Amino acid sequence: MIVFDASTLILLAKIELLDVFVSSFSGGILIPEIIRDEVCIKGREETPLFTRLIEDKKIHVLKVKADKAIRKIMDDFHVAEGEAAAIILALDKKASLVATDDRNAIRACKALKLDFTTAAAVLIRAFEKNLIDKTEALSKIQKLESVARYNRAIIEEAKKLIEGGD
Repeated sequence: MIVFDASTLILLAKIELLDVFVSSFSGGILIPEIIRDEVCIKGREETPLFTRLIEDKKIHVLKVKADKAIRKIMDDFHVAEGEAAAIILALDKKASLVATDDRNAIRACKALKLDFTTAAAVLIRAFEKNLIDKTEALSKIQKLESVARYNRAIIEEAKKLIEGGD
């Protein structure tokens, strides 16, 4: 089971990898209600994709009823409410993974001993599992570089992994 926050959902949608991921992932994909509200904004280019995946029950939206715990995560790690709700949901459901590209949410996952992944890691994994070919993977990493705030070294490392370098 994996819990997504808004950042990774949006990035995977922008690089046209969310559908591929959702179709190939065998576990449950969960998001808190607040994340649904953040990503399903009228007029946003990715909203129809998110809406379809939710309606098709490929992404499950759950209510998080832990206001004090959410507030504590927000205060302790300086994350927004959506990231805090995703972390609380992951803890509550004993999810195997949190998908986040938020630096402070990643810090929180490390402190709380929650495994996490990022859009770049999902892209690399999709390539390794032959869900996308090398040309497509390199194109998507280039697009990810243009839409995300990744450190240059992370992008270069991803390119190396895709190209088969050391």
